[in-house]
Amino acid sequence: MKLTPINAPDAPQPVGGSYAQAVEVTGASRLLFISGQIPATAEGAAVPKDFADQARLCWKNVIAQLTAAGMTLDNLVQVRIFLADRKHIADYRAVRNEVLQGRQVSLTTIVCDIFDEAWLLEIEAVAAA
Repeated sequence: MKLTPINAPDAPQPVGGSYAQAVEVTGASRLLFISGQIPATAEGAAVPKDFADQARLCWKNVIAQLTAAGMTLDNLVQVRIFLADRKHIADYRAVRNEVLQGRQVSLTTIVCDIFDEAWLLEIEAVAAA
């Protein structure tokens, strides 16, 4: 399988971090659609109050789903982030860049109400293998 980041020169370029406006997938035989991962643990521990801790926990849960499917962050194609407040965008970018370590996925960030008021974000993803 090959993932090719695409940033059309005649369209806006990515803003605020390392991601691609589009990702072409060739040679894939499996797709994994990951539901919104929340800042909760499998053991039911209290939701962290700090945004960065919540973001890392959401990413940990995304990675757990990838691992359960025999995939890694290298298989990510598309990520959607749902933020409870736009004031978290810069902090989210920092954590996303920390986790993805230069991997370029297609990315959408949506600011909206979230199911549980304690959650500051959810992360949904698509992966291919």
